Amino acid sequence: MRRSLLIGLGVLLMIGVAPPAWAQGGPSSPEAFVVLSGRADVPSGQEVGDLVVFHGSSMVNGTVDGSLTAFDAPVTIAGRVNGDVTVFHGQLELLRGAVVTGDLVTTTAPIVAPGATVNGTTRRVQTNVNWNGFGWASRLAFWLAVSVSTLLVGLLALWLIGRGTGRILTAGRNDVGPSIGFGLLAFFGLPILAIIALVTVVAIPLGLGLLSALGLIYALGYSATAWILGRSIVREPTSWVLAFLLGWGILRLLALIPILGGLVWTLAVIFGLGSLLVAIWRTRSTGRVAVAPA
Repeated sequence: MRRSLLIGLGVLLMIGVAPPAWAQGGPSSPEAFVVLSGRADVPSGQEVGDLVVFHGSSMVNGTVDGSLTAFDAPVTIAGRVNGDVTVFHGQLELLRGAVVTGDLVTTTAPIVAPGATVNGTTRRVQTNVNWNGFGWASRLAFWLAVSVSTLLVGLLALWLIGRGTGRILTAGRNDVGPSIGFGLLAFFGLPILAIIALVTVVAIPLGLGLLSALGLIYALGYSATAWILGRSIVREPTSWVLAFLLGWGILRLLALIPILGGLVWTLAVIFGLGSLLVAIWRTRSTGRVAVAPA
């Protein structure tokens, strides 16, 4: 049981801590930046590849080494864009000192401050897209992406862990306080640790690897809560797959509710991570107690 629990978590974490492609390619090949819904900001001193914003907003103080395309978002540029800037719906504003080496393509007249440089041409296009529903489409796409990823991660993790899932269930039921405490520590502590690592030169690879693994780690916590919830409703001998699907389905339905969905996701990740850590801790403690008499 101990071996299956640790091997399952270890395999998934080894997959998740692989450094991102842009980090491996070096500074000459920055990563493309795609945002479905939210802010797509490029801070001063940072560089990204092609920037695509579907719904939200964008503020460019650094460098976009490629084209910038916004479908339903206002765009403000104070840095540099080495390519075309296309804004289909939203106000485009170039501040003093901004540089665009390509063309400006917008649906409304852009605001170009004195001191801003545009090397290409500026033209306007007309679109008949209903942008009022575009935000819902991007949020639905994001919901589907999270749903598929947590479903696959959860099924794979529970299958690898095997009988160790019983310890996760026990931790979630009997150790609620420690689970919440350890979950809060992991949820907030891991990003802080990654940021601290990025500040130092030697630990930059560690920080990048940890940041890239956060999505997988949070998905593990979310899946653990789905498992605990589903098995608490559907007891044995019902299949573990059906129990997990029930808990996962309840959480994903709650995720469709604005504001409440984000709160439920945060609480589920925190509680699930804590339950995983408590289960691992209990497993190691039991193993040491069993070996001591020998």
